[in-house]
Formats: sequence, C-alpha cells, structure tokens
Amino acid sequence: MPHLEIADGESLYHEHQPPTDPAGRTFVFVNALTGSYTMWEAEIAPALRAAGHGTLVYNFRGQAESRTGSNTRPTPTQIVEDLHRLCAAVQPARPVLVGLSIGGLFAAQAYAMGAAADGIVLVNTLRKPTERLEWINTAMAHGVAAGGFRLIMELNLPMLVNPDQLAKMRADVQTGAPYAPIDPGDGGYRLMVESVATDWDFPWETLDIPAQIMVGLHDRVFYVADDVDALAARIPTTSRIDFPDAGHLIPIERPGAFTDALLDFAKSL
Repeated sequence: MPHLEIADGESLYHEHQPPTDPAGRTFVFVNALTGSYTMWEAEIAPALRAAGHGTLVYNFRGQAESRTGSNTRPTPTQIVEDLHRLCAAVQPARPVLVGLSIGGLFAAQAYAMGAAADGIVLVNTLRKPTERLEWINTAMAHGVAAGGFRLIMELNLPMLVNPDQLAKMRADVQTGAPYAPIDPGDGGYRLMVESVATDWDFPWETLDIPAQIMVGLHDRVFYVADDVDALAARIPTTSRIDFPDAGHLIPIERPGAFTDALLDFAKSL
C-alpha cells in the first residue's frame, strides 16, 4: 500500500496517478474532516483520468488507512503541513488543489505555505470566523462524543444535503439502533475535536491563482450567502458555480456535474 512515511507509526496513505495527456492537470483532492479518499475514487477521479488528467488522493492522519500515534494531535496545522509534505514528495504535474468544506481552507493554507498549484477549487469552503461557526463546530464535537457520528448525521443531514440524497442515506442513518459514546481514541473524533481551533481568518486576497468557488444551495448549516459573497470578492481571480440541486456534499450528491465543472475549470487555466 502506498504510504508517505513521516515518522515511526506516522504516515499518509495516498494514491497518485499522473496525467496521460501531455497537457493534463493533476487534481489533488483534500478531504473534509469526516471524509475519505474513497469518495473521490468512486466516480470523480476515474472520470478525470479517462479525460487524460492525473489524480492524487489521500487521507489525513486520523482517517482510514493513514497511520498516526495515539498521542499525536491531528491539529489543523498538522493537516496543512502534511498536505504540503505530500505535494513536495509526490510532485504532481500541473496540480489543481480541490478541497471539500474545511479541506478547501487546508488547501489554501498549504498553497500559502509553498505547495505548488496552478489553480484551486473551494467546495463549500468559504465561511467567516463567527460565534455561529464556532458554536456549530463545538456542538458537533460534543454530539459525536455523546452518540457517535451517526447521531450528528441524523440531526444535520436534512440541513446539509438535497432531498434526493437524504432519501438515499436514510436507511443507513436512521437505523433505530441505540446511540453510544464514541471511543475517545477514534481518529475522526480526534480530528473533529482539534478542528475547533481552526483559523478561518485566511487572507483570501493573497490567493494569486485562479479559484473556482462551488456552492451547494441546499447547505443550510455552513452556507451564509452574504459571507460567501464578501469572501469571494476578496479573491483576485475567481469563477463561481452554484448548485441549486445539491448541498454541502456536492461530490457525493452530484458527482457528474461536479466532474464536468472540474474539467471546464482545467480548460480555463
């Protein structure tokens, strides 16, 4: 299995396939906190590779397949440093960073740290550091601690995804099984706890590469229209796509339209 070794018992699982087209880009996918590289590999990455592009997918320390020590804190700073480290080691050709949710912020921060990129895609990323945001992030960590990830999914999915997706997920989420406190050593939970300290006050005006902003209008939790408009206006070069039929999880909810948007963005660079 391909791992980037960081230290004893610490490594990043990743899969890299370079472009087959001489003009192809390499899409570097950055997960959300509860994500996995498998989301990108289900439909999106294979379709991009079929079009001649390359892909680089990976999991954070704390997510499945990647390795981390029980005493290692998976802080936001560590995640950004790991992304920078991975890009430096793999050196993907003509990279385009693609981050979902907080993953878009991590991608922007890694670029600011020196990671190479010809463009960046921010998928439901833009949000201001407000009392409301801090409340949501803290409450989600508390909910996971009390009843596991299924509890916060059941509570939040109706406000996060479109109705069609909600119907697809219902049988797996609303199982009727009792909730149980999560193991404090669970990697995903540790990531969520540490994420409360994320610095959302990113200097977006310094992002000097083309940025594609994607917004799912069914996201009733993190999408604040005025905030997204204000933050997007600070980025020097942007294009924007609103998805009226998707919410927070656009790559899962509308993978075909999402892939088409990535292909169009690559052509524009």
